[in-house]
Amino acid sequence: MASTASESRLVCDVDFDKDGRQARYIRAPHSRNTSGWGVIEIPIVVVKNGTGPTVLLTGGIHGDEYEGPIAISRLAQTLRPTQVQGRIIMMPAVNIPAVLNATRLSPIDDRDINRCFPGHPRGTFSEMLAHFMDSVILPMADVSIDLHTAGHSSDAALSTNMHYLDDPQMRQRTMAAASAFGAPYNVVFWGVDEGATFTSSVERRGILSLGTEVGGWGRVNVEGVRIARRGIDNILKHFDVIEGTPDTTQRDGQPTGRHMMVRDPALYTFAPSGGLFEPCHTAGDEVKDGDVAGYIHFVEDVDHEPTQLRYGKGGVIWMCAGPGRCQRGDALAVVMNEFQDP
Repeated sequence: MASTASESRLVCDVDFDKDGRQARYIRAPHSRNTSGWGVIEIPIVVVKNGTGPTVLLTGGIHGDEYEGPIAISRLAQTLRPTQVQGRIIMMPAVNIPAVLNATRLSPIDDRDINRCFPGHPRGTFSEMLAHFMDSVILPMADVSIDLHTAGHSSDAALSTNMHYLDDPQMRQRTMAAASAFGAPYNVVFWGVDEGATFTSSVERRGILSLGTEVGGWGRVNVEGVRIARRGIDNILKHFDVIEGTPDTTQRDGQPTGRHMMVRDPALYTFAPSGGLFEPCHTAGDEVKDGDVAGYIHFVEDVDHEPTQLRYGKGGVIWMCAGPGRCQRGDALAVVMNEFQDP
């Protein structure tokens, strides 16, 4: 159970109610062999002016996902209070130890912070930070935009994403925000392991929550950075925090992206064994039911025939495997279908 904000061990000297621009650090205690009173500094920039909604922009929840930190950092360095009506909280590198280490997991405690929410004020570093985000930062937000990519594990069709929400009004508000963001796809999904994610914490508080997948394969996707940076501006315009009309035009000339969904478990392809995976498709490709998804090779055993994998259901590839080596249980592909309200 989440504890109160006053119990957090993290310290932040930002005055969130003050107009203007503040660039500060959240400081988390980290006692180590060479520094008994050491801290970890997490950058935060707050721009506030007048009245209006609070938009929270987060990147670097996972340290090997680069487009979000780049896009938010660009905005944080250029946005001025006179451009704003409301408040924007920008955290480009939430999990700063993982960001500096270029890894999904924190090198401090080997935890995925996005499986630690709502956290614990006396837990490991990741649990303490999750608790601070849940109990101190989130209560101030009206809208949360959490920028992710598929990291080293996969590549992704450039997209926003959201959970399927039972509340029809909130579902429509979130889908409207996704349309305004302007990525090629918005994916509504029923997750595999979502209860301890940042998104779930946002939703528990009744805050509009939108995520992204704007790249992957452990590199910086040029188009992903463009979509992320444009999408942030579009969201701020959509909620009247900055002036202007969202530009959602797609590369192919379409006026906006497509709403998709991942609901059927058959849309996931998992590795039945470890080996060297040869995919047959890339993110954004269209596939049919039963098409060959790829082959798992056993190159260390010259006479071992490869294992052929097939898609359980057709659609458009949302996620496809990144590194060649796979382990049993790895998700090698995720297919999305056109959105239909159940």
